[in-house]
Parts: sequence; C-alpha cells; structure tokens
Amino acid sequence: MSIKARITEDMKAAMRAKDSARLGAIRLLQAAIKQREVDERIELDDTQVIEAIEKMLKQRRDSISQYQAANRQDLVEVEEFEVTVLQDYLPTPLTEDEVKAILEAVVAEVGATSIKDMSKVMAAVKPQVVGRADMGKISGLIKARLAA
Repeated sequence: MSIKARITEDMKAAMRAKDSARLGAIRLLQAAIKQREVDERIELDDTQVIEAIEKMLKQRRDSISQYQAANRQDLVEVEEFEVTVLQDYLPTPLTEDEVKAILEAVVAEVGATSIKDMSKVMAAVKPQVVGRADMGKISGLIKARLAA
C-alpha cells in the first residue's frame, strides 16, 4: 500500500473513531500533499510524499522551539502530537552503523578521494537514505570521511 493510500485509510479510521486531533493532523498532511500536486501538476510518489512529510516535521520542530521560547506549553503539546502522527508515515530510521556502511559503500563505488567529490557521494547516498536518516548528519559524516 502506498503512503498516500495509508494516509487516506488512517483519515477514515480517525473519522470513524471521532479522533479529532489525529484527524486534524492527517488532514494537514493531505492538504500539503494535494497542494504540492496541484502546484507542480504531478502525482506524488512515495519518495515525494516522504519529502513533504519531512518538510512538515521540520516546520513542526521549528514551531515547538518557538513556542517553548514563548512559554506556550499548550501549543507545544499540539505540535508534538502532530510530530508523532507524521512520524508514523516515515520508514524505519537507519541505525548509525547502517548509515556508515552505506557511506563506505558509496564512497568506494564513486571512487571519492577528497572533499571535492562530496557532491557525487551526496547524490548517490540520498536516494538510499531519504526519509530514513537526517541529511544534515549524513553531510557531516561525508565531510568527515572525505577529509580524513
């Protein structure tokens, strides 16, 4: 089952269960997906849906830090709940050892020897880890590996 189909089924289940908080979070996700499909005139596949979810998660985390700074715990709780709902649709995260193994394989595959090859490595790694690892951390690991 595709992620979009799972989201739709979960929305129906939340409606039946009268779970308004979960339903609201799922509707926000569906709206973001639909908006991107309309804007770009395409049908999103699972990879693109994961990118949309990651973007929403980043927005929620930014909001949480802003609300905490403003001492608005009520809004923090709402955002944290939405984060948990959104994370349900992401694939299982990679462990640090799995990420390092992927990096080593890609570095060997593309023949990267210096920091100048970072873009090649990033381009090859990204499809393998999208939605399963933080690209900022991956970038740091690649820099450390190629600088050595």
